[in-house]
Amino acid sequence: MRISVALCTHNGARFVGEQVASILTQARLPDEIVLSDDASADSTVAIVVEAVRTAGAGAPALTVIENPVALGVVRNFEQAIQATTGDLIALCDQDDVWERDRLEALARRFEADPGLLCVFTDATIIDGDGAPTGATLFQSLELRADELNAVRDGRGFGALLRRNLATGATMIFRRSLLGAAAPFPAEWVHDEWLAIVAAARSGLAVVESRPTRYRIHGANAIGVIEPTLRYKLGRMLEPRGDRNRTLARRGSVLAERLPAMGATADLVAAARRKAVFESRRARMPRNRLLRAVPVLLLAVTGAYGRYASRGLQDIARDLVQPA
Repeated sequence: MRISVALCTHNGARFVGEQVASILTQARLPDEIVLSDDASADSTVAIVVEAVRTAGAGAPALTVIENPVALGVVRNFEQAIQATTGDLIALCDQDDVWERDRLEALARRFEADPGLLCVFTDATIIDGDGAPTGATLFQSLELRADELNAVRDGRGFGALLRRNLATGATMIFRRSLLGAAAPFPAEWVHDEWLAIVAAARSGLAVVESRPTRYRIHGANAIGVIEPTLRYKLGRMLEPRGDRNRTLARRGSVLAERLPAMGATADLVAAARRKAVFESRRARMPRNRLLRAVPVLLLAVTGAYGRYASRGLQDIARDLVQPA
């Protein structure tokens, strides 16, 4: 199968050279790299072009798209993906590093399983200097064994309905997934959408190896945040905004799109229940004391366990968050 790399950049000159070098030294080289640059004001594009040029005749084909006005992370990735031509598409951030056997090992998974649509993996967290921090991506996301087991057992849709488990920088997916996933809805981040669509079609898998070094350097445009106690308390006490309304819209959009994907009626119903659950959370009173009854009424139905990203923590969050 032909492999495409969808590399998206924005002012990535500091790290992109190391990332491209790790792509060009893969045990199984990709057939093409599609670089979609989002209005960089530095030498990002020139670094990528020169790296591929100096790699010689055996280097992957390079397509360069330069956006004069930034599209943003999600739309830039959608543009890059749509420009690829390979059977498998590997999403690629500008600041990570790939282990040498990444593409080879993950491509074998697709070759062995024709029904597989998308794979995501764990990763080693590194800092701005490339040194391992001692943490893994799954640890930083606080992925639980039951969530990973749900993906392995074909029950990933329910887990992803609660919260995203798949990080785009670790993902490879089959081109046929785009038939159901495209166009990407505005309410969803590209990697979350691809993962839940694959799960709805019983084609999502997780690999606990770490073929990617995922860099956290303080200027990431999107991605993982270390789950420190300070961060968790900050989220608990941040003012209530439009988060739940956004989650409700996402559930509604998913429910509308699922029938065309051939999803079962129970998955459509689950997406609708998720939307109703988040709508009820969004409509809770501004006054904390008045929130107690609607929060407890939702809690006794088990809805927080089925549809909230953090279960019991979200009960506490809904009770204490300021308006």
